[in-house]
Amino acid sequence: MAQFIELSQVESTNTYLLQAAGELPGGTVIYTPCQTAGRGQKGNRWLAQPGMNATFSYLYKPRAIEARRQFCISEAAALAVAGVLGELSGERITVKWPNDIYHGDRKLCGMLIENSLHGRLVEHSVIGIGININQREFDPYAPNPTSLALITGGDHDVDMVMRRVTQRLEQLLGRLDSEDSAVLHADYLSVLYRGDDQPHGFVLPDGTKFAATIVDVAPDGMLALRHQADGTVRHYAFKQVAFCLDRMNY
Repeated sequence: MAQFIELSQVESTNTYLLQAAGELPGGTVIYTPCQTAGRGQKGNRWLAQPGMNATFSYLYKPRAIEARRQFCISEAAALAVAGVLGELSGERITVKWPNDIYHGDRKLCGMLIENSLHGRLVEHSVIGIGININQREFDPYAPNPTSLALITGGDHDVDMVMRRVTQRLEQLLGRLDSEDSAVLHADYLSVLYRGDDQPHGFVLPDGTKFAATIVDVAPDGMLALRHQADGTVRHYAFKQVAFCLDRMNY
């Protein structure tokens, strides 16, 4: 059962929870209406208007998840958010690898999952979630944001959304503790953004663009792509490849 702790303001719920993880029980949720320095993947910043969005972090302490398959935690978190937002919006919500949540080609939610390892096992995981709920205006430099309010045309109870996501998250994480994660992985692939067995545009850090089909996501989170040019399957870590959002042909 989750235990919720509200902070009136904090730089980052993830940073706060990481620092206190040793003293807090699994299932602790730190949330705030005002996060002043939210963090995203690989040092990206997460900006949100105070009180308009759900910004929270969940502390997960698994029984025995091996470090080599730690991406199953990310899959569970992504499925929890996508499932609840799909129910609330009545729309198809997808997961853009590794764990951004999308409506069409627009970003609805970002996550930062930070795992602490002990030997070959995950000791604890801090699952940071930022969902755009009632915000309608965004930083002009943000490439493609959207919100639940923009999708549905009405406001939503931020606290209710957070608690529904947390409840779903606990249900899915419970499956990781009790059974093989193969079913969860199949569910993740079924809602993967551009995971339609068709070639799509990708770009490398040096600007090279190519067309490829998503084949799979490995237990360590590596994305497997079949290159259209020569049929080879290559594996990429996060930030080693990116989607081309303009949908041009390559």
